[in-house]
Amino acid sequence: VVSAGPGNMLLLWDRTRGGVRGIASNAALPARLITRAPHIRTLADYGENDRIAVPTVGVSTQAILLQMASAAQFGASEWRRLDANTVQMGHADAFVAMMNPRHEVASHFASPPFITRELREVPGARVVVDSNAIVGGNLSTAVLFATTRFTDANPALVRAVIAASEEAIAAIRDDPAGAAADYLALSGDRMMAEDLTALLREPDMVFSTRPEGTLTFAQFLHRTGTLRMQPAAWTDYFVPAAAALGGS
Repeated sequence: VVSAGPGNMLLLWDRTRGGVRGIASNAALPARLITRAPHIRTLADYGENDRIAVPTVGVSTQAILLQMASAAQFGASEWRRLDANTVQMGHADAFVAMMNPRHEVASHFASPPFITRELREVPGARVVVDSNAIVGGNLSTAVLFATTRFTDANPALVRAVIAASEEAIAAIRDDPAGAAADYLALSGDRMMAEDLTALLREPDMVFSTRPEGTLTFAQFLHRTGTLRMQPAAWTDYFVPAAAALGGS
């Protein structure tokens, strides 16, 4: 069982012709394009020399969201309009670049906790576009998936994975401070406990096993030719046990 972004799962589902399927979501966290460039207010303001940091060029969730936003603003055929502006940088490195006013990267398609930090710490930082506006609601950003050969052979284990995920999500919801302490102890992350607790309490930090926004994401990938198979419903690429979760 692997956890990754929806694009990774959908590509594997497509390339294996249904041989990989989702089990459940873990979280639907926001992604926001943030800039410190004074001349940029909308996507239309990006010139050829304005760089945008994304985790992986072309295929990361943030890169695909940028393509979806471009198609919405400039027309369906212009979905790759800003691809040439993107550069590959990990979120931590992009944050460092955003903090440096002389760095060529003045925009970052960020995820938590870097959204909060950049808007708070980078002078002039503001949001250009938001994933919820692009997708029309929440988008699952972490999805558990496995091969159908494995899930078909282990239905009890699939149910246990979903139940364990729901238990962990309930712990985050009911005791954010305790969940933050557990995470920091296990991961060795140097983030301050109070900052992580505050982040977990933000209303747009959605932790849920329910898949959200994945069909909109998948249909865009099919329209642009990335997916060869066209899903009619989100349940096409999730295991049958996930249907009870509801989703989109």
